[in-house]
Amino acid sequence: MLSPIVSNRVVVLDTETTGLNPQDGHRIIEIGCVEMINRRLTGNRFHVYINPEREIDEGALEVHGISKEFLEDKPRFADIVNDFIAFIKGAELVIHNAPFDVGFINHEFFLLADKVGTVEDYSTILDTLAYARKKHPGQRNSLDALCKRYSIDNSHRDLHGALLDAEILADVFLLMTGGQFSLLDDGEPASKDAGKLDKPKGFEKNRPKLPVIYCTGQELTEHQQRLEQIEKESGYCLWQQ
Repeated sequence: MLSPIVSNRVVVLDTETTGLNPQDGHRIIEIGCVEMINRRLTGNRFHVYINPEREIDEGALEVHGISKEFLEDKPRFADIVNDFIAFIKGAELVIHNAPFDVGFINHEFFLLADKVGTVEDYSTILDTLAYARKKHPGQRNSLDALCKRYSIDNSHRDLHGALLDAEILADVFLLMTGGQFSLLDDGEPASKDAGKLDKPKGFEKNRPKLPVIYCTGQELTEHQQRLEQIEKESGYCLWQQ
Protein backbone atom coordinates (compact mmCIF):
# COMPACT_ATOMS: atom_id res chain seq x y z
CA MET A 1 0.00 0.00 0.00
CA LEU A 2 1.04 3.59 -0.58
CA SER A 3 1.98 5.65 2.44
CA PRO A 4 -1.07 7.42 3.92
CA ILE A 5 -1.18 11.02 5.02
CA VAL A 6 -1.37 10.94 8.81
CA SER A 7 -1.39 14.64 9.66
CA ASN A 8 -3.94 17.39 9.00
CA ARG A 9 -1.00 19.80 8.60
CA VAL A 10 1.26 19.18 5.63
CA VAL A 11 4.39 21.11 4.72
CA VAL A 12 5.58 20.73 1.13
CA LEU A 13 9.34 21.26 1.09
CA ASP A 14 12.16 21.66 -1.41
CA THR A 15 15.82 22.67 -1.20
CA GLU A 16 18.58 23.86 -3.52
CA THR A 17 22.19 22.98 -2.80
CA THR A 18 25.79 23.65 -3.86
CA GLY A 19 26.13 20.12 -5.24
CA LEU A 20 24.89 16.57 -5.05
CA ASN A 21 26.39 15.06 -1.91
CA PRO A 22 26.66 16.54 1.59
CA GLN A 23 29.40 14.02 2.38
CA ASP A 24 31.56 15.91 -0.15
CA GLY A 25 31.06 19.11 1.81
CA HIS A 26 28.09 20.43 -0.16
CA ARG A 27 25.59 22.63 1.62
CA ILE A 28 22.02 23.90 1.39
CA ILE A 29 21.59 27.33 -0.19
CA GLU A 30 17.79 27.65 -0.33
CA ILE A 31 14.79 26.19 1.51
CA GLY A 32 11.22 26.68 0.35
CA CYS A 33 8.12 25.41 2.16
CA VAL A 34 4.38 25.89 1.73
CA GLU A 35 1.77 24.87 4.29
CA MET A 36 -1.48 23.00 3.78
CA ILE A 37 -4.09 22.26 6.43
CA ASN A 38 -6.82 19.76 5.65
CA ARG A 39 -5.56 19.68 2.03
CA ARG A 40 -5.94 23.41 1.51
CA LEU A 41 -3.07 25.83 0.94
CA THR A 42 -3.01 28.35 3.76
CA GLY A 43 -0.69 30.93 2.19
CA ASN A 44 1.76 30.37 5.05
CA ARG A 45 5.31 29.90 3.72
CA PHE A 46 8.88 29.50 4.89
CA HIS A 47 11.52 30.68 2.42
CA VAL A 48 15.18 31.52 2.97
CA TYR A 49 18.41 31.79 1.00
CA ILE A 50 21.45 30.58 2.94
CA ASN A 51 25.14 31.45 2.69
CA PRO A 52 26.91 28.08 2.29
CA GLU A 53 30.37 29.57 2.89
CA ARG A 54 31.77 27.57 -0.03
CA GLU A 55 31.81 27.49 -3.83
CA ILE A 56 28.86 26.22 -5.86
CA ASP A 57 29.41 23.44 -8.39
CA GLU A 58 29.00 24.54 -12.00
CA GLY A 59 26.45 21.79 -12.61
CA ALA A 60 24.34 22.94 -9.66
CA LEU A 61 24.57 26.57 -10.78
CA GLU A 62 23.19 25.58 -14.19
CA VAL A 63 20.19 23.97 -12.46
CA HIS A 64 19.17 26.76 -10.04
CA GLY A 65 21.12 29.83 -11.17
CA ILE A 66 21.94 30.91 -7.60
CA SER A 67 25.46 32.34 -7.43
CA LYS A 68 27.90 32.50 -4.54
CA GLU A 69 27.96 36.29 -4.90
CA PHE A 70 24.18 36.48 -4.44
CA LEU A 71 24.43 34.46 -1.22
CA GLU A 72 27.30 36.35 0.43
CA ASP A 73 25.01 38.61 2.51
CA LYS A 74 22.49 35.89 3.34
CA PRO A 75 22.19 34.24 6.79
CA ARG A 76 24.03 31.03 7.71
CA PHE A 77 22.07 27.86 8.36
CA ALA A 78 22.66 28.25 12.11
CA ASP A 79 20.89 31.62 11.94
CA ILE A 80 17.66 30.20 10.51
CA VAL A 81 17.52 26.72 12.03
CA ASN A 82 15.21 27.57 14.94
CA ASP A 83 12.65 29.23 12.67
CA PHE A 84 12.87 26.31 10.26
CA ILE A 85 12.30 23.70 12.97
CA ALA A 86 9.37 25.70 14.34
CA PHE A 87 7.77 25.70 10.88
CA ILE A 88 8.08 21.95 10.19
CA LYS A 89 7.48 20.69 13.72
CA GLY A 90 4.50 18.37 13.95
CA ALA A 91 3.80 18.43 10.21
CA GLU A 92 3.89 15.73 7.56
CA LEU A 93 6.67 16.76 5.17
CA VAL A 94 5.90 16.17 1.50
CA ILE A 95 9.13 16.05 -0.52
CA HIS A 96 9.97 14.85 -4.02
CA ASN A 97 12.96 12.51 -3.69
CA ALA A 98 12.94 12.95 0.08
CA PRO A 99 16.24 11.13 0.82
CA PHE A 100 18.13 13.89 -1.02
CA ASP A 101 16.60 16.86 0.83
CA VAL A 102 16.35 15.14 4.20
CA GLY A 103 19.95 13.94 3.88
CA PHE A 104 21.14 17.51 3.32
CA ILE A 105 19.03 18.94 6.16
CA ASN A 106 20.21 16.29 8.60
CA HIS A 107 23.81 17.00 7.57
CA GLU A 108 23.25 20.69 8.31
CA PHE A 109 21.80 19.71 11.69
CA PHE A 110 24.87 17.57 12.35
CA LEU A 111 27.23 20.49 11.67
CA LEU A 112 25.59 22.74 14.27
CA ALA A 113 27.34 23.38 17.55
CA ASP A 114 24.06 22.80 19.38
CA LYS A 115 22.79 19.38 18.38
CA VAL A 116 19.13 19.43 17.36
CA GLY A 117 18.60 15.84 16.25
CA THR A 118 17.21 14.93 12.84
CA VAL A 119 14.28 15.91 10.66
CA GLU A 120 12.55 12.69 11.69
CA ASP A 121 12.51 13.92 15.29
CA TYR A 122 10.14 16.72 14.29
CA SER A 123 8.12 15.50 11.32
CA THR A 124 6.88 12.48 9.42
CA ILE A 125 7.87 12.30 5.76
CA LEU A 126 6.09 11.37 2.54
CA ASP A 127 8.32 10.92 -0.52
CA THR A 128 6.22 11.81 -3.56
CA LEU A 129 8.78 10.25 -5.90
CA ALA A 130 8.39 6.86 -4.21
CA TYR A 131 4.61 7.40 -4.15
CA ALA A 132 4.52 8.24 -7.86
CA ARG A 133 6.65 5.21 -8.77
CA LYS A 134 4.10 2.95 -7.08
CA LYS A 135 1.14 4.76 -8.59
CA HIS A 136 2.67 5.04 -12.09
CA PRO A 137 5.08 2.08 -12.39
CA GLY A 138 7.38 2.05 -15.40
CA GLN A 139 6.75 5.73 -16.20
CA ARG A 140 8.82 8.88 -15.78
CA ASN A 141 8.05 10.45 -12.41
CA SER A 142 10.20 13.57 -12.28
CA LEU A 143 8.40 16.71 -11.13
CA ASP A 144 8.22 17.94 -14.73
CA ALA A 145 6.80 14.59 -15.89
CA LEU A 146 4.16 14.66 -13.15
CA CYS A 147 3.19 18.21 -14.08
CA LYS A 148 2.61 17.05 -17.64
CA ARG A 149 0.67 13.97 -16.48
CA TYR A 150 -1.62 16.04 -14.22
CA SER A 151 -1.91 19.03 -16.60
CA ILE A 152 -0.18 21.47 -14.26
CA ASP A 153 1.32 24.52 -15.97
CA ASN A 154 5.00 24.84 -15.04
CA SER A 155 6.03 26.88 -18.07
CA HIS A 156 7.32 29.61 -15.73
CA ARG A 157 9.92 27.17 -14.35
CA ASP A 158 13.01 27.99 -16.43
CA LEU A 159 15.31 27.26 -13.48
CA HIS A 160 14.78 25.27 -10.30
CA GLY A 161 13.92 27.27 -7.20
CA ALA A 162 13.03 25.81 -3.81
CA LEU A 163 9.88 27.87 -3.19
CA LEU A 164 8.63 27.60 -6.77
CA ASP A 165 9.21 23.85 -6.83
CA ALA A 166 7.45 23.46 -3.47
CA GLU A 167 4.42 25.33 -4.82
CA ILE A 168 4.35 23.17 -7.95
CA LEU A 169 4.77 20.00 -5.89
CA ALA A 170 1.84 21.04 -3.69
CA ASP A 171 -0.41 21.06 -6.77
CA VAL A 172 0.97 17.71 -7.93
CA PHE A 173 0.51 16.21 -4.47
CA LEU A 174 -3.14 17.25 -4.24
CA LEU A 175 -4.00 15.79 -7.62
CA MET A 176 -1.89 12.66 -7.22
CA THR A 177 -3.45 11.80 -3.86
CA GLY A 178 -7.05 12.41 -4.79
CA GLY A 179 -7.41 16.08 -5.59
CA GLN A 180 -9.76 18.57 -3.99
CA PHE A 181 -12.75 20.52 -5.15
CA SER A 182 -10.51 23.25 -6.54
CA LEU A 183 -6.85 24.21 -6.22
CA LEU A 184 -8.15 27.78 -5.85
CA ASP A 185 -10.59 26.80 -3.11
CA ASP A 186 -10.39 29.46 -0.40
CA GLY A 187 -11.83 27.15 2.21
CA GLU A 188 -15.15 28.97 2.47
CA PRO A 189 -18.09 26.56 2.68
CA ALA A 190 -20.49 26.68 -0.22
CA SER A 191 -23.90 28.13 0.48
CA LYS A 192 -26.83 25.76 0.62
CA ASP A 193 -28.12 27.24 -2.67
CA ALA A 194 -24.77 26.93 -4.49
CA GLY A 195 -25.07 25.06 -7.74
CA LYS A 196 -28.87 25.26 -7.91
CA LEU A 197 -30.43 26.30 -11.21
CA ASP A 198 -33.65 28.22 -11.65
CA LYS A 199 -36.24 25.78 -12.92
CA PRO A 200 -39.06 26.74 -15.25
CA LYS A 201 -42.57 26.80 -13.83
CA GLY A 202 -44.24 23.44 -13.95
CA PHE A 203 -40.88 21.67 -14.26
CA GLU A 204 -41.48 19.17 -11.47
CA LYS A 205 -45.10 18.62 -12.47
CA ASN A 206 -44.35 17.91 -16.14
CA ARG A 207 -41.10 16.03 -15.63
CA PRO A 208 -41.47 12.30 -16.39
CA LYS A 209 -40.41 9.86 -13.71
CA LEU A 210 -36.92 8.60 -14.43
CA PRO A 211 -36.38 4.84 -14.47
CA VAL A 212 -33.89 3.30 -12.05
CA ILE A 213 -31.63 0.76 -13.73
CA TYR A 214 -29.79 -1.54 -11.32
CA CYS A 215 -26.54 -3.39 -12.02
CA THR A 216 -26.73 -7.10 -12.52
CA GLY A 217 -24.77 -9.45 -10.31
CA GLN A 218 -22.42 -10.17 -13.22
CA GLU A 219 -21.78 -6.47 -13.80
CA LEU A 220 -20.97 -5.93 -10.11
CA THR A 221 -18.55 -8.86 -10.18
CA GLU A 222 -16.80 -7.55 -13.29
CA HIS A 223 -16.61 -4.08 -11.75
CA GLN A 224 -14.95 -5.43 -8.59
CA GLN A 225 -12.51 -7.51 -10.66
CA ARG A 226 -11.54 -4.39 -12.60
CA LEU A 227 -10.88 -2.43 -9.39
CA GLU A 228 -8.71 -5.25 -8.05
CA GLN A 229 -6.76 -5.30 -11.32
CA ILE A 230 -6.15 -1.54 -11.10
CA GLU A 231 -4.92 -1.86 -7.51
CA LYS A 232 -2.65 -4.78 -8.39
CA GLU A 233 -1.06 -3.01 -11.37
CA SER A 234 -0.68 0.48 -9.87
CA GLY A 235 -0.38 -0.32 -6.15
CA TYR A 236 -3.32 1.94 -5.34
CA CYS A 237 -6.99 2.23 -6.26
CA LEU A 238 -8.97 5.19 -4.86
CA TRP A 239 -12.33 3.39 -5.27
CA GLN A 240 -11.12 0.51 -3.10
CA GLN A 241 -10.53 2.79 -0.11
